Amino acid sequence: MIKRRETKQIQIGNVKIGGGAPISVQSMCNTDTRDVNSTLKQIGELASAGCEIARLAVLNKEASYAIKDIVKKSPIPLVADIHFDYRLALNCIENGIHALRINPGNIGKKEHTQKVVSEAKSHGIPIRIGINAGSLEKEFEQKDIPLCEKMVLSALRHIEILEDLNFYDTKISLKSSDVLTTIEAYKLISSKVDYPLHLGVTEAGTLKSGLIKSSVGIGSLLSQGIGDTIRVSLTENPSEEVQAGFGILKSLGLRERGVNFISCPTCGRTQIDLIGLAKKVEEKFKNLNLPITIAVMGCPVNGPGEARHADFGIAGAIKEGYIFKKGEIIARVPEADLINSLEKIIMETYSSVK
Repeated sequence: MIKRRETKQIQIGNVKIGGGAPISVQSMCNTDTRDVNSTLKQIGELASAGCEIARLAVLNKEASYAIKDIVKKSPIPLVADIHFDYRLALNCIENGIHALRINPGNIGKKEHTQKVVSEAKSHGIPIRIGINAGSLEKEFEQKDIPLCEKMVLSALRHIEILEDLNFYDTKISLKSSDVLTTIEAYKLISSKVDYPLHLGVTEAGTLKSGLIKSSVGIGSLLSQGIGDTIRVSLTENPSEEVQAGFGILKSLGLRERGVNFISCPTCGRTQIDLIGLAKKVEEKFKNLNLPITIAVMGCPVNGPGEARHADFGIAGAIKEGYIFKKGEIIARVPEADLINSLEKIIMETYSSVK
């Protein structure tokens, strides 16, 4: 069992982060925030996939005004992502945003920072300090030290600004597109402060390459007890980020939401379209919110035995397959009917439990 690092707890809307709360899964909308309807549609899709917090880009005054209508109808808490313009942060706070992602050292004059922090504090709005390896301040970029140390110095500078204003409702992220830099930066900051950490590998890539990088980076840190909330950054539909996030957490035993899928590699014994079948099963049950394991195995010789720990599964044969439950074969079904039969058995099992 993973022993998690002890951190302060903050709250974004109704979601607690740090302080022993479950590790939450976040994503970011890729819609134009000014378009209230399309943004709400995507937030709804993210929520259906299990997303617990969504971030919105606030690029201009119109977007900051749109926040008011979006917040009213959003099923999950929202974070406003703001760079440089303190007025956008003030507008978002006034319009009901649940949290800000803004670096206090990058919004101009000291009085601007004081104004944003004061309003955030009075409204109970947490601030995420988001350090990105690709956009460090010149004073840190020019130092002759490892990149991960530069990132931590930048984070500590922003933390100091907030603490000097008696603001402690903070979480931190230190993201790089390089996996090892990301890991080292988070390890270093976790040894220096006890604020909750938002994990992610930025600009990780497309679904396949991005998932590999994110799984290694985020998974490595989580396995060491580091991390309180995560976002898997993918060049893909944001709902895929949510699926990936829960997949990483489930693989480490940190969350139980949704189905755990296992399937065997193909081999010469396989007499069924195992690759196609496994993909169809995963797609069919990806939104089923039951803490169960479903296995798709290539043959009846080893299938039920090797996947005995699975709650339900399919073992392929010649143009047919066997459906098993807890290692026991309970039905023999033509290949074309396997998925529907499996779904029926799962639903019957859980309707009787209820």
